[in-house]
Amino acid sequence: MRLPLLALLARGPAHGYELKQGLEQLLGSAYPQPNVGQIYVTLGRLEKSGLIEGEDVEQSSRPNKKVYHLTDAGREALHAWYEETADEPRVRDEFFMKLALAPQTGLADQIALINRQRRQYLNTMRQLSKLAAAEDRDNRIAHLLIEGAMLHLQADLDWLERCQEELEGLQ
Repeated sequence: MRLPLLALLARGPAHGYELKQGLEQLLGSAYPQPNVGQIYVTLGRLEKSGLIEGEDVEQSSRPNKKVYHLTDAGREALHAWYEETADEPRVRDEFFMKLALAPQTGLADQIALINRQRRQYLNTMRQLSKLAAAEDRDNRIAHLLIEGAMLHLQADLDWLERCQEELEGLQ
């Protein structure tokens, strides 16, 4: 949450609710929506670390609001974030650990684990398809997010199929 908020503040000063709305509009309904409390806690931490500065702005008919802007240190942190590459492919996969350990414990059947996980992935795929259909057609970022998630799920489904073939070949 820290770095996406910094990125939104690179556009210009904003208060917490504006930042929440900016994330929601950009990423659409597929991305887990942050609550405004989480936004303000994160903004407080960013301010303490010197990456942003806040300024109280008076409002006539409402309580004052705090508007935040990016500091030079925040801009540097954002540049560093954009220079970093994404994490490596997953090798610490909880499902695979269950699959690998199941025969040793005798508490779960590997094929049953695969089938249960496959059902979960297919249910998630259906939910994402519904989200894609409901999402505003003009929000290309949200559609790319959904498409990426669906492609990852399809790869996971293919991998489950490969695991099942390999395990059935051992029997």
